[in-house]
Amino acid sequence: MNLFFEESGDLKAGTVLSQQGEAYQVEMQSGKRTKVRAKDVLLQFASPEPGELVDRAHALAQEIDLDFLWEVAGQEEFGFIELGAEYFGHDPKPEEAAGLLLRLQAAPVYFYKKGKGRYKPAPEASLKAALAGIEKKKQQALVQAQYVDELKAQRLPDVMKPVALQLLFKPDKNSIEYKALETACNELQTTPQRLMLAVGGIASPKDLHLSKFLFEFFPKGLGFPSLPAPSIASLPVADVQAFSIDDVTTTEIDDAFSVATLDDGKLRVGIHIAAPGLGIRRDDALDTIARQRMSTVYMPGDKITMLPDDLVELFTLAEGRNCPSVSLYATLDPADWSVVSTETRAELVPIAANLRHNDLDELVTEENLAAGYGEYAHKSDIAILWQWAQVLEKARMAKRESFGLKPEQANRVDFNFYVEDDVVTILRRKRGAPLDKIVAELMIFANSAWGRFLHDHGVPGIYRSQGKIGGGWTAKLQVRMVTHAAPHQGLGVDQYAWCTSPLRRYTDLVNQWQILACVEHGVTAPFAAPFKPKDADLFAIVSAFDGAYSAYADFQANMERYWCLRWLGQENARHVDAVVLKEEVVRLVDIPLVIRLPGMPAVARGAQIKLDVLRWDEVDLTIEARLLEVAAGQAAELPDEEAEEEVHEFAEAVESDDESIAPVVTVPEVPTVPNE
Repeated sequence: MNLFFEESGDLKAGTVLSQQGEAYQVEMQSGKRTKVRAKDVLLQFASPEPGELVDRAHALAQEIDLDFLWEVAGQEEFGFIELGAEYFGHDPKPEEAAGLLLRLQAAPVYFYKKGKGRYKPAPEASLKAALAGIEKKKQQALVQAQYVDELKAQRLPDVMKPVALQLLFKPDKNSIEYKALETACNELQTTPQRLMLAVGGIASPKDLHLSKFLFEFFPKGLGFPSLPAPSIASLPVADVQAFSIDDVTTTEIDDAFSVATLDDGKLRVGIHIAAPGLGIRRDDALDTIARQRMSTVYMPGDKITMLPDDLVELFTLAEGRNCPSVSLYATLDPADWSVVSTETRAELVPIAANLRHNDLDELVTEENLAAGYGEYAHKSDIAILWQWAQVLEKARMAKRESFGLKPEQANRVDFNFYVEDDVVTILRRKRGAPLDKIVAELMIFANSAWGRFLHDHGVPGIYRSQGKIGGGWTAKLQVRMVTHAAPHQGLGVDQYAWCTSPLRRYTDLVNQWQILACVEHGVTAPFAAPFKPKDADLFAIVSAFDGAYSAYADFQANMERYWCLRWLGQENARHVDAVVLKEEVVRLVDIPLVIRLPGMPAVARGAQIKLDVLRWDEVDLTIEARLLEVAAGQAAELPDEEAEEEVHEFAEAVESDDESIAPVVTVPEVPTVPNE
């Protein structure tokens, strides 16, 4: 006796070897034996042989017209033997019954299974809807296959062009466009990013990195809504001639300086900060924009501003204008450069000049300042600021050491990126030049003084604090954002509030509001300031800013790495000089590109080496190189903390506000060891 039965959802046939109660021992055509329960048996037959029955049944099933079968079945539940008699016009033979079962089981759209060998025809409306869906999927499959063929032929289908970026960064994984892209990538053994670059969906790796960032952080685009210019209350005009010091590409000019000699011989130094806080109010439309963005985003050759261009133009400290400013005046005793007093004012500041590093760096050197050499605007003012900056730095270093920290490293170099027509120029600038130090020290002074000013008035602000976490050899400096005054040990100050870049950072705008409240209301400022003590919204701003600022810094670092790789190709740089940072990690001498060399032999930290650049990838931002030689001579040992900073090359940025639109990467300088 032979059986036609169901096992694990499949219909099979075999010969009965034995029967025990409600179970059969059955041998399949392949020789495999299986146990079949009586409730799973659909047919018992003597002939033909099981294998032949299955073959005939499959052939017959293909001949059965489903639409006709559905009409014959009516609308009532039925057993397959009953339907077989109707369809064939006689009691079905074993192969006919088996073929009918195969056809019924393979057509769940037409027939719903109700039990062993029993089915119910689908209602007409349901059947039509299901068939329409199947037809739609067939057509979509044909279209999808066409898209796949086009992608494999290095052509981007027209329908995919408007959604190319979305397919990469925020796809609808059920769409036929995404499925086609995924299928083509699998067949070509590539990634969606590389395929989209190959077919022209993205113009370049640079656009790929930028678009990914914009999709995540600026999903609604970069445009600003059209808003009226804010009104500013009448302000007194300061009796100064101020000047700024910035990179040539800087347009968001936040800070300027002035120097005046008082009747008693003392000096009055003014630190003037652009004052958008006089026009923007908490929770107004402009504040909403600034709070959404949190900061200007910088990258080589471009930027995404926190505020609309027309608003920046209104408040930037541009040459030849009287600009709304919050000014910090420090009265100094030139005998010992001590600070006699400070005063904060809101006023219009005449900006006499916008000085640029590119024009003055070679002229304003320590040697020239000492000799009084050279002619340039505000020469005497710069000389005074240079003397005070050195005193401020010395005091900070003493304070830093009192916190138990080593002195700051003076052997540092900046790398400035300039991009024009997709050609990158990376320039080295030794950090600590007089103009750098003037700006950095005066900004640190202002941020510390205003932090103390807020604290003394009992008004909360947003501070950067840095202190050692842990003890012993595991102790390390950690930077945190807090809403109360706390030491910044790395800078060597008792408190440090971000106040001097309100056109570029939302935290500075918030602090400017708080400072203005202190100026206007004095002792009642805690009750009048936009943010009161323990204001939960201030904590929310700190949290949001910290996340956004970190993400923006990561993006800037990635774009700087991209342009470093572009520079290698642009300069055809194959054999390059590098310095060892730590173990297998090195940095190129001419550009701030950090590379890991697995398996590199032990070389002293700070040693100069020569590399053979093998290949790099502007999509993955990876690079491969091999060691050619180690320069002879004494290695310049890098301090542990300096090497660690570069290994984590996107670590905490320099806390001063000596920033510009041209992104700057600051790293330790290493003396070149000549070849013998």
